[in-house]
Amino acid sequence: MHSLYFRQLAQYNAWANWRLYEACAQLTDGERKAPRPCFFGSIHRTLNHILVGDRVWLSRLTVRESGITSLDQELYSDFDELRAARVTEDERLIGVIGGYDEAELAGVLCYRNMAGEDKRTPMVQVLGHVFNHQTHHRGQVHALLSGTSVAPPSLDLIYLGWDPDLARLALGESALRDSPARR
Repeated sequence: MHSLYFRQLAQYNAWANWRLYEACAQLTDGERKAPRPCFFGSIHRTLNHILVGDRVWLSRLTVRESGITSLDQELYSDFDELRAARVTEDERLIGVIGGYDEAELAGVLCYRNMAGEDKRTPMVQVLGHVFNHQTHHRGQVHALLSGTSVAPPSLDLIYLGWDPDLARLALGESALRDSPARR
């Protein structure tokens, strides 16, 4: 039960990120990097932070080093490079999530946090956090787009299965089949 739900969330995140980046691509680099009233200071830096968070958590899930030194680290100053990295990370997230079975999802993740402290967290809480983190910060970018000439795209989960552009994403046939709106 959990595995299907988390797979759908991974697919949704890829779709929502794709839609958000499509909208952000309509802005100039200066508009994306313009100071704005938000925690990370700009649309571009907020998009970077979402990627930072995913890399940190995926490194913990795959027991690999992330190379992340701070949560406000700018991984890419170039938007096209950031966008390409986002697509790669979404594909990676779909693959990692797709590899879990129910028993693994019922387990606990042991890892070190950014302060070097050992932590043990139930997997469902970890994955819930990963997806909630993305949604939270995408919402911030969505709101920031409202202050530009570019209309923020609809990112509601229910629209995932209805989007005619869904086939352009590398979600595979199972993503289309498993989408709640396709049943």
